[in-house]
Amino acid sequence: MMAAERFAVGEPISVIAKELRVSVRSVQRRRAWGGPRALRSAGPAAHPRLSDARFVVLEGELAKGPVAHGWPDQRWTLARVKTVIGRRFHKRYTLQGVRKLLIRHGFSCQVPARRAVERDEEAICGWVMETWPQGEALRRRSGHGSSSRTRPASR
Repeated sequence: MMAAERFAVGEPISVIAKELRVSVRSVQRRRAWGGPRALRSAGPAAHPRLSDARFVVLEGELAKGPVAHGWPDQRWTLARVKTVIGRRFHKRYTLQGVRKLLIRHGFSCQVPARRAVERDEEAICGWVMETWPQGEALRRRSGHGSSSRTRPASR
């Protein structure tokens, strides 16, 4: 109903569309179809594959950790969560679908807060100073290239 109120105030359609993250044409179409009644949401397009009760079970499975499910380390990846959903609930999700499911339920991407204890700064500096320039030098061409087939030198 936000859009209907904005129409009444006289706010530009482009501003309404940008803030609601829809196309300008979509807003125009809805307005032409009947104003506020046409702007009312019809609800979700489909029911979720995992109900709230099943998601609680999934949270319990995720709380057990990846090692309990047969992976060697303590990292949950989207592919691993997808596999657990498939094994436990016999449902198929894409990686993007798993990501949207987790975000919808309050999960977020986790990034390490600190660097690894095993990190060797001296070895990294040595690699950047010695190995990196060698790799860069191999990619550079010695002369100008041409894609022309009519040049005599290219025959």
